[in-house]
Amino acid sequence: MAAAPSHQNAPTSAPAPPTGHTPSPASARALVLVLSALTAVAPLATDMYVPGFPALGRTLHAGSSAVQLTMTAFLAGLVIGQLVFGPISDGIGRRRLLIGGTAGFTVFSLASAIAPNIAALTATRFLQGVAGAAGMVLARAVLTDRFHGAELPRYFAALAQIMGIAPIAAPVLGGLVLSISTWRAVFVVLAALGIVLLLGVLRAVPESLPPERRHGGGIGSTFRAMGSLVRFRAFMGYVLTLGFAAAALFSYIAGSSFVFEDIHGVSASVYSLIFATNAVGMLVGGFCFSRLAHRVRLNKLLTAGVVIATIGTSAQVALRLLVGETLAWTWITLFVSIGAIGLIFPSTMSIGQGLGRRAPGAASALLGGFQFLLGALASPLVGVFGTTSSLPMAAIMLISMACACLALFGLARPWEGNGEPE
Repeated sequence: MAAAPSHQNAPTSAPAPPTGHTPSPASARALVLVLSALTAVAPLATDMYVPGFPALGRTLHAGSSAVQLTMTAFLAGLVIGQLVFGPISDGIGRRRLLIGGTAGFTVFSLASAIAPNIAALTATRFLQGVAGAAGMVLARAVLTDRFHGAELPRYFAALAQIMGIAPIAAPVLGGLVLSISTWRAVFVVLAALGIVLLLGVLRAVPESLPPERRHGGGIGSTFRAMGSLVRFRAFMGYVLTLGFAAAALFSYIAGSSFVFEDIHGVSASVYSLIFATNAVGMLVGGFCFSRLAHRVRLNKLLTAGVVIATIGTSAQVALRLLVGETLAWTWITLFVSIGAIGLIFPSTMSIGQGLGRRAPGAASALLGGFQFLLGALASPLVGVFGTTSSLPMAAIMLISMACACLALFGLARPWEGNGEPE
């Protein structure tokens, strides 16, 4: 991959970013609120129905592997949808795709609610993922279109916090729905959320990419722009840093209930408290980023987040090997690691979108696609290597963060100052 010292030299062909109109404070708040909700909907749809897996299998006469496949299908759709909608939006604009994607998410949520068998549910979940990807990938692109300078990282911090908290809150919300209804009601709730989001897009999200700033040359040109970003060494370094950090987070989400409830013997209510505390740690990381981003270079904040998260996961493995299973140390090291990931997410999003500002949709597609791809690949490994010890989860988190370090220092090279706001 060819190196480039700053986002101005990124190998893309779109026109330079605008420096003109910025939304009024009221319209900016409404815009960011809707974009944040669009970012949250896909993680919610991923995990809200997880507590209903046993009942779903009994209703549709399906085994556990077939039920799990419905989640895999959704994640596959989410990755593919981002990689398709992002670059296409650079050529035809954002708003139409946002409206179509949100409407499609609503329709396929309802289709999932009435699915007669597991094969139909798997198909509708895949299509739900493809449609839901539009909101995620285009939210970042719209922010890049509408804002610039020091204010942009602050808005990315809000999106990153939603992205971190939504997967953690989803099973809790799903459990509440299941306490009063069946697993089908979860998809009805998601459809209702889709309707609310569609109304929000229609009201608060204008077209952010005027025709004069769109890629010429048709759809092929937009995908060639994404190919140029893939060959851009520094940009892909940040993409992989985000993706491997997401892999560590997904591994934590997949394995923490087994670690705390089965190994350390805490009750479900105590585990919920631990989970919530760690979620607060992630919020604190994002809050620190939003307060420091206008005073400290983004690459320094990102480096601090990666180093702290790596230290936290290393301490978790070391203490497990040297001291054994201890509830307090497991909780403390996870809190440190998850809090640091809360710093990594907005940093990589801000820098990555800065480097890809000449093709924001394509840049957003690669950032989001790799985030969910690597996260989805890592999370099942916790179960594969066993849940009778905390070591598999800790080791996978450490390996993920070690890979994030390699991507950051080997490819992104933060000392070069790539992607910093002008």
